[in-house]
Amino acid sequence: MKLFHSPSSPFVRKVMVAAQELGIAESIEVIATATTPVATDGALKAANPLGKLPCLVRDDGPAIYDSRVITRYLDAVAGGSLYPEARIWEVLTLEATADGLMEAAVLMVYEHRVRPEDKVFDGWIEAQWGKALGAIKAIEERWMGHLNGPLDAAQIGVGCALAYVDYRHNDRNWRAEAPELAKWFEGFAARPSMQGSQPPA
Repeated sequence: MKLFHSPSSPFVRKVMVAAQELGIAESIEVIATATTPVATDGALKAANPLGKLPCLVRDDGPAIYDSRVITRYLDAVAGGSLYPEARIWEVLTLEATADGLMEAAVLMVYEHRVRPEDKVFDGWIEAQWGKALGAIKAIEERWMGHLNGPLDAAQIGVGCALAYVDYRHNDRNWRAEAPELAKWFEGFAARPSMQGSQPPA
């Protein structure tokens, strides 16, 4: 398998953490990919018409994307338990919440990175932060019991989302709004799979 990869993408990191936890990371060849919404890498676009990371090229079928599809595929390949049937709707809902948090945090970065400075819309940035913080508060209020249970894909998603907020928006101090989640994240971030997938400083 080949994975279009950027070390700074939280969606790519989610896939890599899942692969590490499933014990199949060594079977995935990483393809370093530099791409943006306005300058899409050609090889990536040929595999994924949306031009988005991550994208997994399989040996026995067409490429698959996005991160939620890839992590579920890897779990099936490895015979893992990241998507337990008894809790599947909770896992999928919390994973979707984590992905929405990641997306809002990434869009905040892109507002400065891809727009001319005189076109940057601060109201848009703050609206995206409102979504991100809303997700963080919801996880704190509703999902701590789930996070403290057996490892699953939703936990990996939340861990990677919070790590990305720290990476790109550390000045926002999300921990002040979610102390129990902050405590959980401290432990999760220490896992070897998280330590081994940190983005460049």
